Amino acid sequence: MNKLLRTCVRYIRLYARFVKFSVISQMEYRINFVTAFLVETAYLLIKLLYASVPYRTGTDINGWSPDAVLLYIGVFTIMSGLYSGLFYSNFTGLPAKIRTGSLDMLMTQPVSLQFIVTLRQFNLGYTIPNVVGGGIMAAIGWHRLQLPFTWEAIGGFALLLAVGVLTAYSVFLLPQMLGFWTIRTNGVTELSNSLFDTNSVPMSVYSKLIQRIGIFVLPVFVISNFPPMFVLGMMNGSLLLWAVLVPLWLLLIVRLLWQFALRGYTSASQ
Repeated sequence: MNKLLRTCVRYIRLYARFVKFSVISQMEYRINFVTAFLVETAYLLIKLLYASVPYRTGTDINGWSPDAVLLYIGVFTIMSGLYSGLFYSNFTGLPAKIRTGSLDMLMTQPVSLQFIVTLRQFNLGYTIPNVVGGGIMAAIGWHRLQLPFTWEAIGGFALLLAVGVLTAYSVFLLPQMLGFWTIRTNGVTELSNSLFDTNSVPMSVYSKLIQRIGIFVLPVFVISNFPPMFVLGMMNGSLLLWAVLVPLWLLLIVRLLWQFALRGYTSASQ
């Protein structure tokens, strides 16, 4: 147990250094940071236009009131910022590392290769506008819905946000791992982006079959739907149990596939 705790502390400290070095690098080339910040701010304004549509029409969307939709879009915006800032650059850069052989150098490091490859970069410019803007939208929607602001509600909401982050990590890393067997994965990246964007609206707008697939088969709907559904009282016991199990089995699949891919990996220099 002590060894496991020391390992966890070690990796937490290592990740903190990754974040620190990433921020320093972005501040060195500030035009890139400003550009990313402005682009994400523009996307944020577009999401605000989405949120304004239910208010203009004054109608519910399959049981979601305008205030509930605002809460949902706030959560989706938060998750977009976290996914873009924490994972996107790392995931899309994996095939290039495999193709060019730069993965070979990382394999010599005395830490988990999966950890260093998938979490090394952190993009602050993508994260700040979305997390701050999404948090404000979610808070306004929460307040207008007069939902209880209790420790239980906040804790469940935060836990399901964490579930969404872990689910996004697993679901969108898996396609990029095709880079171990194929030369280019540009099409896979476009498909992954489209899958993530299915979360731009509540899953209730899709058919029951699509909802089941998006929850239990390819659980992309878990990412943004579960946190607002929890505070709105839409989560039953089975969905709560599934929310706990989803990141566990996905992370296990990712880990097993990663190890399998490395066993068949040969250096690009060979």
